Amino acid sequence: MKIYVPIDAAARALGSDEVADALRVELQKQGVEAQIVRNGTRGMIWLEPLVEVDLDGTRHGFGPFEPEDAPALVQAIMARDMAAHPRAIGVVEDHDWMKGQQRLTFARVGVIDPVSVADYEAHGGLAGLRAAIAAGPEKIIEEVMESGLRGRGGAGFPTAIKWKTVAGAEGAQKYIICNADEGDSGSFADRMLMEGDPLCLIEGMAIAGIAVGATQGYVYIRSEYPDAICAMNDAIADARRQGVLGQSMLGSQYAYDMEVRVGAGAYVCGEETSLLNSLEGKRGVVRAKPPIPALVGFLGRPTVVNNVLSLGAVPWIMEHGGAAYGALGIGRSKGTIPIQIAGNVKYGGLYEAAFGMKLGDIVNGIGGGTLSGRPVKAVQVGGPLGAYVPVSNFDVPFGYEELGAKDALLGHAGITVFDDTADCVKLARFAMEFCAVESCGKCTPCRIGSTRAVETIDRIAQGDSEAIETLKDLCNTMKWGSLCALGGFAPFPVMSLLTHFEDEFTGPGAARREAAE
Repeated sequence: MKIYVPIDAAARALGSDEVADALRVELQKQGVEAQIVRNGTRGMIWLEPLVEVDLDGTRHGFGPFEPEDAPALVQAIMARDMAAHPRAIGVVEDHDWMKGQQRLTFARVGVIDPVSVADYEAHGGLAGLRAAIAAGPEKIIEEVMESGLRGRGGAGFPTAIKWKTVAGAEGAQKYIICNADEGDSGSFADRMLMEGDPLCLIEGMAIAGIAVGATQGYVYIRSEYPDAICAMNDAIADARRQGVLGQSMLGSQYAYDMEVRVGAGAYVCGEETSLLNSLEGKRGVVRAKPPIPALVGFLGRPTVVNNVLSLGAVPWIMEHGGAAYGALGIGRSKGTIPIQIAGNVKYGGLYEAAFGMKLGDIVNGIGGGTLSGRPVKAVQVGGPLGAYVPVSNFDVPFGYEELGAKDALLGHAGITVFDDTADCVKLARFAMEFCAVESCGKCTPCRIGSTRAVETIDRIAQGDSEAIETLKDLCNTMKWGSLCALGGFAPFPVMSLLTHFEDEFTGPGAARREAAE
């Protein structure tokens, strides 16, 4: 019998290590033989630690689990009566949160032992890599092109175009770089995949290597993700032992190997050229483009830089075909998107579904509304530099162009929920303060503009309504004059708040705030 206890960072923060220890003690005490498997999380964070018992091939869930619940669980196992435990939630796959999803990239997350090639392959892993080896470079790029896969890190650039550019570039050595510097607040999908199914990312990077002729890759992970770093290193080591990586992948003529590199925690290193500088041992500052990394990237060589979720989608595409992936979604937003729901929300976690769901259905239906029970005021989509979308726009479909039409960004697909007590002026100040702290300092609009914007918002908070025009002018300068998306996107949250909640910056809203202070 197998008992699954998550080793995901969120579950560990909620006590899953203590739960695993308590279960080991209780199993030994009651003389029950069972294997404890440390898996990833299913994404239902409000139920973590979520313990699962595999009984006759069916996974029964119990959560949120406490160490003191261990004796009763062992007794329920002995009686083969899972429903008798007070923490029982039933069959995990039958839970409403799970039934509504279309799990492609996250199909194995929470299901398998994350660092076991044998378990990965037993659950369908490596089928995409085998298909890629049989297809060859040109056919791989054709399938990815047909899938419509776009960058999942924020920019939404077509993945196949980037691969085709690198494949056609001249270079003695080419590289695949995975951008795992997930710095957006309210975003955790990259971490979840690396901790729960790192071999999916390894497989995707290997396929990319075949497609463009790269034999070496690097996963650039932020230092704040120690569990992901450990899982990736362990999975890479097992992949080498099993012949998945190396001079002859799965016995083929293709060679590919990869390593983990750890960043120092700078938010700006999520931008691809800044990441490349850091990877080369230089200061993490943005490079001017052109030349683009696809032609002059890591160490001056042709380089693919893709996000974790982009590369993680590739194995499914190669196994099932680009057309099958492209049939999902809406407009130019093809396939599925792992939506990360956080903030003041009842059911926070990760939910993978096809593009096109209405934002209101995600927040109120899947997320269950606010945890506080108060009305939703707005949600910030796409991280700390994403726009705030008010309830009046909750009918917008979740897609790149659809959100763009509302002056919003899909970004990394993180959604942070705020109720009606949120202070819009403070939220606007946080966005600019964040940019000022995290700016690499290379370009003036970002370095100076964000600092001046913080000062200007402070003037507005003190009742200087004339400073609003100054703030708008600063936002316009940063949007169009910054060298990279850090300074260019910082105005989005500020301008969205000014647009949808203007009365909080001037007029009755400002008067109420001043009276409260």
